Amino acid sequence: MDASLLIIIAGALFVIYAIIQYNRLVRLNVQVDEAFSQIEVQLKRRADLIPNLVETVKGYASHEREALEKVVQARAASTTASTVPAIAAADGALTNALRGLLAVAEAYPDLKASSNFLQLQEELATTENKVSFSRQLYNETVRSLNTAVKTIPTSFFVGLAKVGAREFYEVDDPSARNAPNVKF
Repeated sequence: MDASLLIIIAGALFVIYAIIQYNRLVRLNVQVDEAFSQIEVQLKRRADLIPNLVETVKGYASHEREALEKVVQARAASTTASTVPAIAAADGALTNALRGLLAVAEAYPDLKASSNFLQLQEELATTENKVSFSRQLYNETVRSLNTAVKTIPTSFFVGLAKVGAREFYEVDDPSARNAPNVKF
């Protein structure tokens, strides 16, 4: 074999390898975007449940204005957040506000016995589980992307793919790391 054929073969192999790495980075980036969308879907679902929950509680415990206002304000903040850290912070604040509202509900036996309230609690608990799962999936995909971005030889193709390391979904408040305690 002559040298020019070897150079052509080596060049072709490098191009094929570069395409494979490029596609891998793009695929990982898309998976991160998809996982983040799942978090947003579940947070939206939770935000949609809150007005009904607030109205139900208000019907039984209208003088618990502070807890109700905290939930409404936290919901408003959660729907306007746009970056991963801002969404995580708003999510934590909303979780704490819901925890406070559910604690208030404990003091009202008629409210706890309301079928509407029980159904909303069940939906909220299910949604919280989905939010938790979505956070976990997002962080797993971010870990995979960040590992690929920071390891050789894939890191050489980061600029070509226009992909970079992404932020993990972290809840700053340790008490917000857990879903609200929903009792039936």
